[in-house]
This record gives sequence, structure tokens and C-alpha cells, in this order.
Amino acid sequence: MNAREEMLARIRNALADQPPPAAVERNYRRADDHDSSPDTRLELLVDRLVDYKATVHRASPETAATVIAGALTERGARRVVVPDEFPADLLAEVAAESVVRDDPALLAVELDRLDGVITTSTVAIAETGTIVLDAGPGQGRRALTLVPDYHLCVVRAADVVRGVPEGIARLGRREGNTRPLTWISGPSATSDIELQRVEGVHGPRTLAVVLIS
Repeated sequence: MNAREEMLARIRNALADQPPPAAVERNYRRADDHDSSPDTRLELLVDRLVDYKATVHRASPETAATVIAGALTERGARRVVVPDEFPADLLAEVAAESVVRDDPALLAVELDRLDGVITTSTVAIAETGTIVLDAGPGQGRRALTLVPDYHLCVVRAADVVRGVPEGIARLGRREGNTRPLTWISGPSATSDIELQRVEGVHGPRTLAVVLIS
């Protein structure tokens, strides 16, 4: 008998006269338990994002390009990196000289000199105010959304789900779902040192969301 077996045997002997543990309920909410309307999910997402100090811009498909250009102007962002396959129609009112492409791949020091990044998203989880990127079309590699100080993220209403189970299910149905995931819940912040909130440590200090519905 080795040390591990001896230790487990002692534990079993010590518990031999104890009653069996109570059964643990497993009635978790499933991903297919839809309990809210689309409008409710959108309002909940906006509430969470604002609580996290993100800026939310509401838009329709017809006004999205104008809202995006306006958000960049408001920010004073003159040069922003745009990943491959970002929808061209959403950049219709953004000056061509403001768009920087990641081809060839920009170095971290080059990304740091830019005013921000614009991406699409894969899914948004209303209950937690979380936006998930999976490096799919219009999202680019992870460095693009970790180095620049400003992230303008486009979220479509059809991609907003109620909770984490629904979000995981949506991600599981995506082709090539082995891509790395980035989960964003508001601007980057930490309170690890003396409980003092510091923003911009692990990613952008400023998160803006254009919610298209």
C-alpha cells in the first residue's frame, strides 16, 4: 500500500459510521429555457454594459454606419485598426484614411499607437453584460482587442442571448469552435492591489458598443 492508498483508507475508516451525504439537486436552467423576450434581453444587456462603465450607442441597420462614424468622431479616433471581413457597409461613413488594416500583422507597438479598434462580435450575454469574440470574421486576432486603448464593438440584436447556458450553446454551434475566445465584461479593470480599481491593465480602458436592432 502506497501513501495515497493509506490516506484514502484512513478517510474511509473515519467516515464508516457516518450517514450517506444528501443528494445534490441538479435542476440547473438549461440553454433551451428561453424565459425572456428579445426586447427584455436587449434592455438587460444595455443595463449591464452601462453599469460596467461601457458606452452604448443604439442603432438600426439603416443608421449603423452613421452611428459608428459618430462614435469615432466623438472619441477623436482618427486611425483605427479594422480586422479582415468587417462589414464594409458599416464603414461607409468612416474616412478611408482612418482605417488601418492588420495586413501584414501589426506589431504590438504599432497597435499601441493607434486610436482604437473596431470589431464585430459572436454573441452577447445579457445577464452578465458579456460580449464574446471568437476570432471570426470581422473580429481579428486577440491582440487587436487587447492592445489599443479604445474598442468599438458592434453587437447585433440577433446575437444577444439571455444567460451563459444560451451563450455556450450558441458558441458550440459555430463552425471551427476551437478558436480562442475573448470574453469581455466592460472595459478592462482590476482591483487586485489594495482594492483600488485600475482600468486598462489587461485590455482597453474604454469600451463602446454599437447595438444594432
